[in-house]
Amino acid sequence: MNEIQGLLTVFAPAKINLHLTVLDKRLDGFHNLESVFLSVNFGDSMHFQFIDPENSIEITMQGMKSPIPMEKNIIFKALSLFRQKTGFSRGVKITVEKRIPLGGGLGGGSSNAASTLLALNRLAGAPCSQRALLEMAVSLGSDVPFFIHETPAALVTGRGEHIQPIEAPPAYFVLVNPGFSSDTAAAFRLLDSQRASGTPNNEPAQAEERLRTIGSCCSCGSWLEFSNDFLSIFPEKEKNVYEGIILRLKELGAQFSSLSGAGSTCFGVFQDSEQAQKAAETMNLSWGFSVFCSVHRN
Repeated sequence: MNEIQGLLTVFAPAKINLHLTVLDKRLDGFHNLESVFLSVNFGDSMHFQFIDPENSIEITMQGMKSPIPMEKNIIFKALSLFRQKTGFSRGVKITVEKRIPLGGGLGGGSSNAASTLLALNRLAGAPCSQRALLEMAVSLGSDVPFFIHETPAALVTGRGEHIQPIEAPPAYFVLVNPGFSSDTAAAFRLLDSQRASGTPNNEPAQAEERLRTIGSCCSCGSWLEFSNDFLSIFPEKEKNVYEGIILRLKELGAQFSSLSGAGSTCFGVFQDSEQAQKAAETMNLSWGFSVFCSVHRN
């Protein structure tokens, strides 16, 4: 293919779930959630170029051990959906420098999809409003709408489509991935199975009041109300790995430590930058992936 012009490079940030409560299962098969999302300055780089001929697609994922089939690649799905909604027909080559681990609970695929929609909208002359982009984002995945908002932090409800930006906490973060991935759909099935004989953990009607409290805690750096419903549902071997990482991060000075999303990346929240950087270096001696980062502000 003949590349005719280098156009645009964008940063696709990772996210962490500072808090995640899973509520009732919806009629559409998804679950209502209440969560605090935070965008961090660690992520993937995405390069967009126009190529010939029209309607052609070329996607290269650098830094991945196993390629993703084109039809399963969420970037391809985002590009195809944008074309369907707008009639955009230019040939596009997308090269991704992949750093966010797959199945790590950091929203890497969702961030790539949102960044694709935002970049294409810019390249196409902004044919879509934010509302139109959000409608596309919802159809691509529950975490994608957060990245369309390009906000550092937000309270997230519904299946992920309701985004209320909030002030990001003044903190630093250490991300630690144990070297294995977590299947989000399987984690939800496991959670549903364990709850089948009991009472749901929370009721949606209480979510708004709880989230106001959690939002206040986030802005003032208090972590007493924060938790992750998935942390207790995994098999013992997996749970022990997570709990060991979380405990070690606290020993190294984290004010709060937990699991992001449905796994598999854990994180620690630090108030001191130097302490967080030293913790990341220490964790890297035991785990292949340990990253120091802070809030991503656009």
